[in-house]
Amino acid sequence: MNWQAGRLVAREEAWCLRANRCGAHRIVRGYFRAVSRLGDGAFWYALMGVLAVSGGARGLLAAAHMALVGGIATLLYGRLKGWARRPRPFAADGRIRAWVAPLDEFSFPSGHTLHAVGFALSACLWFPWLGWLLVPFAVSVAASRVVLGMHYPSDVLAAAGIGVVLAEAVARIF
Repeated sequence: MNWQAGRLVAREEAWCLRANRCGAHRIVRGYFRAVSRLGDGAFWYALMGVLAVSGGARGLLAAAHMALVGGIATLLYGRLKGWARRPRPFAADGRIRAWVAPLDEFSFPSGHTLHAVGFALSACLWFPWLGWLLVPFAVSVAASRVVLGMHYPSDVLAAAGIGVVLAEAVARIF
């Protein structure tokens, strides 16, 4: 690894450690645990249901868009994790605590973030006024993964980029 790449890795590890230390505060940890748990799917599935039931034809299309993004995202991030095999921050650095139990072994990319960004953007493409709720929630889900010791910032940033591309690509189908 060249010196510049080494500096970037060291800087990312330092950010990850600082964010993870915020989880030592009970209120911060509680907030991010709750957001992460909702980001497991409950919030998004409930939103799909509400849109499908109350949004008319547009709501059905939005829910279908979100469901297709979710299915592709699940296949994609599973393959990427198996390919990259990047250890989670808490497994690589004993100073970082896992504030929640991991859902799988590897870190890259963040499945929570990929889904949160993909779902939020998909819903907002159909109902832009939902942005006031969905954008802060998706950002909180992404931040939660670093604070809780599950992901590095680059895992989250890459997943967010993939989520944007995926939501936009699926939008072309509709």
